[in-house]
Amino acid sequence: MHDKNNIIGLNLYNKKFRIWAHVCVWLVLMALPYIMHSINVLPSRTFTGKEMSGFIKLDYVGYIYWIAAFYFNSLILIPHLFMKGKYPYYVLAVLSIYAIYLFVYHHIYNWLEIDLPYGLLRTSWLRLPAFLLTMAASLAYTTINGLLDYQEKLREKDKEKLKTELSFLRSQISPHFIFNVLNNIVSLVRLNSTELEPTVMKLSGLMKYMLYHTDEEKVNIKVEEEYLNHYIDLQKQRFGKKVKVETSFTILNKNQLIEPMLLIPFVENAFKHGVGSIDDPRIIIELVTDERFLNFTVINKYNALNTAPKDESSGIGIANVSRRINLLYENKHQLSIKSENNCFEVNLILKLDA
Repeated sequence: MHDKNNIIGLNLYNKKFRIWAHVCVWLVLMALPYIMHSINVLPSRTFTGKEMSGFIKLDYVGYIYWIAAFYFNSLILIPHLFMKGKYPYYVLAVLSIYAIYLFVYHHIYNWLEIDLPYGLLRTSWLRLPAFLLTMAASLAYTTINGLLDYQEKLREKDKEKLKTELSFLRSQISPHFIFNVLNNIVSLVRLNSTELEPTVMKLSGLMKYMLYHTDEEKVNIKVEEEYLNHYIDLQKQRFGKKVKVETSFTILNKNQLIEPMLLIPFVENAFKHGVGSIDDPRIIIELVTDERFLNFTVINKYNALNTAPKDESSGIGIANVSRRINLLYENKHQLSIKSENNCFEVNLILKLDA
């Protein structure tokens, strides 16, 4: 039901949908004269075929005139007179439209030589409710249309605001990640490690990913998986046997799409806080996907008694990615973050696009 309401709401903002809605409504209304006369709307008198044909033609002329009056009122009179407070001129213009209608109606009435059951004056009064209804409908349509256009502008502003905020969040995550990787390289330089060259090459690959993919709305899960593997390899090279890392990636369809750099902050956080003054440090990283869902889990041990102050950048990745998930996967995700028994666990479930 919620998705159906969203579809209806989006259609109301679609101008093509609104145009087709107008066409359908007018076609239905223009079919009414034939329907009404075919069931003998005036049963007190029997009309000849010529009279019946004349009535239908007269009604069609009236409907065409009402349609023209509807849009003339909506597009010209209301914006330029009514909305600007020129009410006397607006009333005069509306009365003029009705007067012109009576003039046209009278001449067509004579031209068709229709023997009306009522006099022209009474017929004119009978036509007045239809005219007033047309003007009222035109005013209501213009008001609703204006509200929809205003809401559409607000939606566009919100969309631009969201895009700007996401760009800002990504721009924060990337430098924070690079900062940590550069720290890894500094450590390898100090150790005079032979792994320095492949590490720099992997860092180059990560930089390439950030340059060419982070500006994309979505990337293949395969690309994100490779990115995670490169980062994990860099951390393994840095810490060696000081930390036990267990990874398990089971991806059913590697062409499914995901927001770029969505998973790496959780892994980064695990290495940041799961290694150090901890007995037998261990990090578990699991990624499982099927046709509909992504399930990502990161578990690391931590020292709950460690009260050392954190650096200013601590937690930037987690906070940013949580915000991004809320913005991009609203009502399509479940994020659980808990810490107990000296274990920190993050579990993210995303509903993937079909």
